[in-house]
Amino acid sequence: MNTHFEHTAERMGRIRRLHFIGIGGAGMSGIAELMANLGYQVSGSDMRESDTTRRLTALGVTVFIGHRAEQVAATDAVVVSTAIDETNPEIAAARAARLPIVRRAEMLAELMRFYYGVAVAGTHGKTTTTSLVASILAEGGLDPTFVIGGRLTSAGANAKLGTSKYLVAEADESDASFLYLQPMISVVTNIDADHMRTYGNDFNRLRSTFMEFLHHLPFYGLAVLCLDDDEVRALVPMVGRAVRTYGTHPDADVRATDLRQHEMQTRFVVHSAQLAAPLEITLNLPGRHNVLNALAAICIALELGVSEAAIARALTQFEGVGRRFVASAITDAAGRELLLIDDYGHHPREVAATIAAIRAGWPQRRLVLVFQPHRFSRTQEQFEDFVAVLSTADALVLCEVYPAGEAPIAGADGRALIRAIRMRGALEPVFAQQVSEVPELLPHLLQSGDIVLISGAGDIGALAARLPQQWSEIPPSPPFPKGGESPPAPLFQRGEGDEKPPFFKGGLGGFV
Repeated sequence: MNTHFEHTAERMGRIRRLHFIGIGGAGMSGIAELMANLGYQVSGSDMRESDTTRRLTALGVTVFIGHRAEQVAATDAVVVSTAIDETNPEIAAARAARLPIVRRAEMLAELMRFYYGVAVAGTHGKTTTTSLVASILAEGGLDPTFVIGGRLTSAGANAKLGTSKYLVAEADESDASFLYLQPMISVVTNIDADHMRTYGNDFNRLRSTFMEFLHHLPFYGLAVLCLDDDEVRALVPMVGRAVRTYGTHPDADVRATDLRQHEMQTRFVVHSAQLAAPLEITLNLPGRHNVLNALAAICIALELGVSEAAIARALTQFEGVGRRFVASAITDAAGRELLLIDDYGHHPREVAATIAAIRAGWPQRRLVLVFQPHRFSRTQEQFEDFVAVLSTADALVLCEVYPAGEAPIAGADGRALIRAIRMRGALEPVFAQQVSEVPELLPHLLQSGDIVLISGAGDIGALAARLPQQWSEIPPSPPFPKGGESPPAPLFQRGEGDEKPPFFKGGLGGFV
């Protein structure tokens, strides 16, 4: 039964017009697109035009650039992202007009109410895991509706209205709004210290909120949990619902062995009582963390009856997600052949996983890292871990912290990180006050054959696309004088027992 047809604008009564404040955001734009496809009259506003806003305009959504009170005059309800504060003039106008103001996650929960919902939670890995689930279900003929926090390359979008009863979506813990959701299947990839202000800087509160999320499952629901993550594994005995575990851990219900990575692909063998025989997989993604993400998706696919052949095909053909380890071969102004990797990772554990995948896939090549920290609060909370992981590159360009609306915090900015990294003595980092300085700074550090990793969640996201063009306009530069650089030790000891970096307390659940 195509239950999503029960929810259309025509059938929902007086709420026909929706206005999204912050419509250009990854989560907001996906829901806006779905609501437009369901027949709602959708408008929205954002501070700047982007590929996302242009796509929405092409779909018939009215998009305003800038926030003004009059833009909510012709709407029945307003949807807001967590990035929008109460001083926004559109929120003030909506309150004055007594319009319903709905949080993004609340709108997603309303959508999920009409579907068989699959919600993917975890500090890291939500976007890739959700994308893998959607891709496998589509290959298996289930045509799901999905809402993803990144652009699924094969779909050309971060949301799609499917024809089946299934809805696959990310569940956002950053503001605890995933507690709005009531899915049939819940995934937790890992639990790590991030967005700690939401939880009063209390990790126990963060942990208990994830448990509360799992208990939103109905008694006939399923929790899919990563045994490789220490925090998630500790929750398993306390979950009062059916549980399916996954990982490389020997006790996992769906387990991967024989992991072998070559450049962008990772091969492994899946073992499960649900399989007729061990299933050999070639995953078109690099890294152990992506194997874990794929295992979570395999758990869901097996639960929903997708064939083993369709699972294997989908993982081999997977085209990736925007800004999640997107690799391209480029040539710089000096004619050096480079591999450019663009990644959204902005937490130390995410950056560590990406570096580990690069070291495993291209062990003989130098790694030049360009990193922009995201939020002063995260930089403060994770300062020592940032110093440790950033020091493992062969060369580093460190940008100033992208504030994301936060005020600066003393001792938690880019220059403080630079000083701490220099004190470790592993390399001599280069500081960029503005991302726009990077194209001129970076060539001084490069050698032919280098891998350049651009990582971060702020405005650094546009850098990878601009670099080739900008380098074509910049004359070749001499290298900086060498100063105390030495090659880093391997980030992971790739033994059988423990593959996690020594500076992280938790296990390595899937992420990014």
